[in-house]
Amino acid sequence: MNRIMKYAGHLMAVSVLVLSSNLFAQATPAGMWKTIDDETGQPKSYVNIWEQNGVFYGTISQLINPSEPDPKCTKCSGDYKDKPVKGMTIMWGLKKDGDGWSGGQILDPNNGKVYTCKIWLEGGNLKLRGYIGPFYRTQTWYRG
Repeated sequence: MNRIMKYAGHLMAVSVLVLSSNLFAQATPAGMWKTIDDETGQPKSYVNIWEQNGVFYGTISQLINPSEPDPKCTKCSGDYKDKPVKGMTIMWGLKKDGDGWSGGQILDPNNGKVYTCKIWLEGGNLKLRGYIGPFYRTQTWYRG
């Protein structure tokens, strides 16, 4: 009986470690996210978020039903001007800040504007808030 209790204790400890490591693995914005168009409510793209030296970045990896094949960022300026939207790094500079990540920027290829942004995880989804001055808009992205 004592041997069975010892075995059960070890099994429970291993289970707790596995479950907590799975929760920790999900506590990062890194991964593939499906974006939703604010105006239509339809899926718009997949953005891959990755971490490099404690800083998070996001790149458009796929467009869902684009209005034109291989669209370019015609309203963008600088290095982004007239570059393909697919493969474009649209989010950069986000660092851990409390329960989220902030201090970064995000580019909206539809209007060419760059916004200050912050992101956080909420209920398994990613919340992204883009700011220009005191004005902001918030999107929900879904793990995909």
